[in-house]
Amino acid sequence: MNILVINGPNLNMLGIREPDLYGKADYAALVKLVEDTCAREGIDVEIFQSNHEGAIVDKIQAAYGKKDGIVINPAAYTHTSVAILDALKAVSLPAVEIHISDVSQREDFRQVSYAGMACIKTFMGLGLEGYRQAILYLKEYLNRA
Repeated sequence: MNILVINGPNLNMLGIREPDLYGKADYAALVKLVEDTCAREGIDVEIFQSNHEGAIVDKIQAAYGKKDGIVINPAAYTHTSVAILDALKAVSLPAVEIHISDVSQREDFRQVSYAGMACIKTFMGLGLEGYRQAILYLKEYLNRA
């Protein structure tokens, strides 16, 4: 099993950016959690972070025929990017959406998730633990398919 974990804009600033909202763990801690989880589960993983919408679209498209599924935290692009939605739909890979904070309890403009429209499940408000749960859910889903 081979998955892609995509992190959108500003996630490279974890631990610095609004630690009361996103926690004090930095991006390296997130990468370690994902790598450790995947190693324990026998999953090959590629982790990608970009602040650029087009780079995220390119990475999703490059996953076609090479990856079994995607875990994605589109970050701010969640609420604005039809391009990311279209890329997820185009590759037709099972995708799980993750958000560190509970976006359902945040600003009105954060209540629409374009990427989520192409995802099989969303985890939010669980901090970095949400990544572990998203990976495990995707593994279970792929094993059932």
